[in-house]
Amino acid sequence: MSVYEKIRQIRKAKGLKQEQIAEKLNMSPNGYGDIERGDSDIKLSRLEAIAEALEIKLSALFELNEKGAITVTCVKNRDGNWYLNSSAIELERQLLINELQQKELVLKDKELAMQQHEIEILKLHITQLQKY
Repeated sequence: MSVYEKIRQIRKAKGLKQEQIAEKLNMSPNGYGDIERGDSDIKLSRLEAIAEALEIKLSALFELNEKGAITVTCVKNRDGNWYLNSSAIELERQLLINELQQKELVLKDKELAMQQHEIEILKLHITQLQKY
């Protein structure tokens, strides 16, 4: 069972709603729902907060292998951040989305600068026309 499945199972066993846990974590219900669905990578600090909100020990979220050791999957992304129980593919997808969003912002900034330049030119034309 994955960490996010275990989080959902423990929450339900305690009779809590996603909204209640989200409120304790100061996050949106949708954001918390993403965690329980496994659609969001979870940093260790967030896992600690979830464990606290569920009133359990952090180790309860991890499974023990046959030797009694906790099994954790860690993935390091290109930016050097470590994520628990994440797939490299999902991290790469998120990084690509972030890169595309950054490129889109750059393009929008350039477009805005061009429009501001056009406004200045139009203001000059208006000033010249008002002289006549």
